[in-house]
Amino acid sequence: MSTAGAGAAREGAADAPPRVLRLGGRSFAPGEHAVMAVVNRTPDSFFDRGATFAFDAALRAADAAVERGADIIDVGGVKAGHGAQVDPDEETGRTAPFIAELRRRHPGVVISVDTWRARVGEECVRAGADLINDTWAGADPDLARVAAATGAGLVCSHTGGLGPRTDPHRAAYGDVAADVAATVARLAERAVDLGVRPEGILVDPTHDFGKNTYHSLELTRRLGGLAAGGWPVLVAVSNKDFIGESLDVPLTDRLAGTLAVLAVSAWEGARVFRVHDAGAARTALDTVAAVRAAEGRRA
Repeated sequence: MSTAGAGAAREGAADAPPRVLRLGGRSFAPGEHAVMAVVNRTPDSFFDRGATFAFDAALRAADAAVERGADIIDVGGVKAGHGAQVDPDEETGRTAPFIAELRRRHPGVVISVDTWRARVGEECVRAGADLINDTWAGADPDLARVAAATGAGLVCSHTGGLGPRTDPHRAAYGDVAADVAATVARLAERAVDLGVRPEGILVDPTHDFGKNTYHSLELTRRLGGLAAGGWPVLVAVSNKDFIGESLDVPLTDRLAGTLAVLAVSAWEGARVFRVHDAGAARTALDTVAAVRAAEGRRA
């Protein structure tokens, strides 16, 4: 049995054929790795501390990411964790005009907006976004309807029931991998029922959101079971706390750990990788692809 098939058996799910992912004018075949570069138009983002908050700085970061191999640019306007409140108007102002300019500069790149709000998602798709990255597991039930009405892709995620911008407290699961698989499958099926394009749907186990370090490590180890469900899997692990806690390193020293988790995730079947360093991720993922391509060959 393959790694992915064994994972599916562990999760109690049946294998499903992997889907082609279509976003904007791009198609990503099963086995192809897409790099999603993070550009946060926030003054307080956890990693860059506001380095790309200014419009021009964000554009330079996006240009550099595309140059270094990014397939997707993910634009966020609100810090994921605790911080100053940002209303929908402010979030839209930080993201939609930037997306419009990014679309003008890079017509071939896939643009994603990281938001849980339907109104923000709709404005950003109008501005040129191809994908709505809902990291808060359908907290706004109308967000999937926006994706359906506009033709945008949609990320279906898992937070263990947490609402937006809240931290886990004594998170507990009987089986975290099974809980994730069931939740994202349910959200993906709901999205299809609402009219979202099946070939535009991704699922994200959402490491660290509603989870402790053990849960995030366990999800990584058993990611093959989620991939065997057929939906393209996105992993957003770049510089996250579970890597820092596992290695006992500060935020600035997590690149090596990030690349290791990316490689394991790619080997287990993940297909889209949200990262802060697009060039390093591209190199790591291309190496995994080269090793995978050598399977069955004789030296």
